[in-house]
Amino acid sequence: MSAAPVLDSHALLALLRDEPGAEAVAAILEKAGERDQPAHMTEVNYAEVQYSIRRKDGDATWRTIAGELIAAPIQFHPIDRRLADLAADFKSRFRISLADAFAAALARELKVELVTGDPEFKALEKEIKIRWLERS
Repeated sequence: MSAAPVLDSHALLALLRDEPGAEAVAAILEKAGERDQPAHMTEVNYAEVQYSIRRKDGDATWRTIAGELIAAPIQFHPIDRRLADLAADFKSRFRISLADAFAAALARELKVELVTGDPEFKALEKEIKIRWLERS
């Protein structure tokens, strides 16, 4: 049985907005729920999802989504020094956002694949395993 992956904010936003890749993310979460083995996301990426939804769709939409995420089979990971050090290493070596560096760091730390459709992660293909979502 393979370990549940890390979702970056692109993956969760694709699901929430029914964008390309949404079906694949839904299948990942369905499998995670069936196996009682949640997918993973950092609190930094959670914050990125929150501000993206609030900015584009408003606070009321975010409150609804936040309530739904409580029941989602996703384990949200707080940031500790070890994860911050690994994210800083990725950020210093690659042209990626800080939030993306944390997603990559969590995938490396847990030794699981990262699910994304964000082309920014192309630079990390030799560092972590990536499951690419379809793009529009």
